Amino acid sequence: MRKTLIRGATIVTMDHQGDLFDADILIEGSEIKEIATHINVQADQTIEGKGYIVIPGLINAHMHTWQTALRALASNWTLLEYFQKMHSGLAKVFEPEDLYIATYMGALNQINCGTTTLVDWCHNNKTPEHNDAAIKGLQESGIRAAFFHGTPKPEPKEGEIPFWERPHPRKELERLVLQYGSHDLITIGTAILGPHYSTLDVALHDFMMAKELNIIASMHQGGGSARTPEGWEVLESKGLLGPSINIVHGHALSDEKLKRFCDLGMTFSATAESEMSQGHGHPLTGRLRDFGKSPSLGVDLESVCGGEMFIQARIALGIQRSLDNFSYREQHGTIPPTSTITTREALRWITIEGARVIGQLDRVGTLRAGKQADLVMIRSSDLNMQPVNDPVSAVIMQTSLANIENVMIAGEWKKKNGQLVDVQLAPQIERLNVSAKKITQALGLSKERSEEHTSELQSPM
Repeated sequence: MRKTLIRGATIVTMDHQGDLFDADILIEGSEIKEIATHINVQADQTIEGKGYIVIPGLINAHMHTWQTALRALASNWTLLEYFQKMHSGLAKVFEPEDLYIATYMGALNQINCGTTTLVDWCHNNKTPEHNDAAIKGLQESGIRAAFFHGTPKPEPKEGEIPFWERPHPRKELERLVLQYGSHDLITIGTAILGPHYSTLDVALHDFMMAKELNIIASMHQGGGSARTPEGWEVLESKGLLGPSINIVHGHALSDEKLKRFCDLGMTFSATAESEMSQGHGHPLTGRLRDFGKSPSLGVDLESVCGGEMFIQARIALGIQRSLDNFSYREQHGTIPPTSTITTREALRWITIEGARVIGQLDRVGTLRAGKQADLVMIRSSDLNMQPVNDPVSAVIMQTSLANIENVMIAGEWKKKNGQLVDVQLAPQIERLNVSAKKITQALGLSKERSEEHTSELQSPM
């Protein structure tokens, strides 16, 4: 079995060993074999770790990767505009090959940015061919992924059954579990409507389905009025809530419900940048902390914002510190004596908590002997990183894409010396652009954006 030795690095394990300086990591096959201050072994490959910080691979706990070809298209849209223009407009144009190239390129970008595990919340998949194309994109990228199978959300035409009255297609989900469930890097979950966006009958069907299939069920819980206000109480009375239930956003939940869900072990995923941009409200971070819990974080929409998880961590950390500082000043009339949240806690959000969402904390999320060798080597000798006075704070507050030197997934280098391994980007970028042009032109958005840009240029100062 192939052995790789990283020697002399600063290692942030996020596990019981804490932070190690001038230390080694031995990888054997797909697993971490040992982490110690000095490992005396003959390895097949030895990597110089001096001048690097090694961290667990980042986990993006929520992203609609099918929107990669629409990057920044929705950056000025509120959530209401997004529902109308994306789900009832652009989404309808996607063919399987559009899902493939978007998912493939979106996953590659995640690897490039230091993400080793992606929760792909796919809800523009109107046929089995769309699902297969998206999963093919994940597989070919080499990323570790949880494919959360969702359903399209168009506004219904007259006489159609609306999406909120349609039970999740169990047969197709069962096919995906059977066909892809044994893949080393791919796991299957479900992206259901939940009681906020469906009728009670649909919610009961979907939650029971996920329980019977023993898979993670994730759902958006957004602002505005719930379609089934009493739904959560009914679901709990049926014994359908617990650690396998993941709530994304969660702004509409009362404190009473939120505490109850925390007590039940449910997980939560915040997407701070898109939530604040589109009008959801403040991320759930502080409210969860009041109940002793932490969020995982996700990019959500590259049609709105960029794909770097370090940026998501900084935004979530900054907004919650700001809210906490403001509250303290309102109560005490002065600046608080210390910060409420540390940078180490923010790093947990994009490692440990992401692993908890997909039920894989025993495999990923920290660096420990016996876990999967998913890790990132950050070049800490760079100008923007020096001097490294605190490695965890340097990771969260200073690191950018430019510092991500090497990325390993399951013992295999997916990014090496600053470049993705065995990837020809130019033809794939061209393919992504062709897809983007086809989709936007179909709804006249290319023309609309061009006219908007021309209008801005002609506006007086």
